[in-house]
Amino acid sequence: MSRREGSLDPQADSSVSPLPHLEAKIRQTHSLARLLTKYAEQLLQEYVQHQGDPFGLPGFSPPRLPVAGLSAPAAGHAGLPAPERLRLDAAALTALPPLLDVVRRHQAELNPRAPRLLRRLEDAARQARALGAAVEAVLAALGAETRGPPAEPAAAASAAATAAGVFPAKVLGLRVCGLYREWVSRTEGDLGQLVPGGPA
Repeated sequence: MSRREGSLDPQADSSVSPLPHLEAKIRQTHSLARLLTKYAEQLLQEYVQHQGDPFGLPGFSPPRLPVAGLSAPAAGHAGLPAPERLRLDAAALTALPPLLDVVRRHQAELNPRAPRLLRRLEDAARQARALGAAVEAVLAALGAETRGPPAEPAAAASAAATAAGVFPAKVLGLRVCGLYREWVSRTEGDLGQLVPGGPA
């Protein structure tokens, strides 16, 4: 084997790591995030349609319930180093599935005749897990450490307790669907900056 062929050796200079594999992983994950951003928007619209008044009325501003274990992307998120942004994205995507499951259970009671909404919520939980795992794979490929998942059951139980009553349950669902859209969109943007030829 020539010295040039030996450059793929793991012991070789890290600057000649298998970039095509990394680029392909980033592109694939970015494409998934872009697709899920569209689905998240559809989920939010469909959720609002099934909640009745005052949801969906012009000017309606629901109370911003805090969601245990999850908040919106911080104002300074875009200024963080790429690995840190992706770690935050992955942590949020890991926290979302149990919260989406809580919302789906509430909606199964409140809107049992809305099978498409219930299916979208179930799909969203599965898709958030898949995107979170893909982002963690990108982090691993970049050589960055990933953090352990948060305490999902505790966050979900807290959210369920916060949503005692019909209106709070509907508001919680709106908030969780909104956070899902925000974090998937934020993940798409963060990955887009890593895609070769993407925005700097």
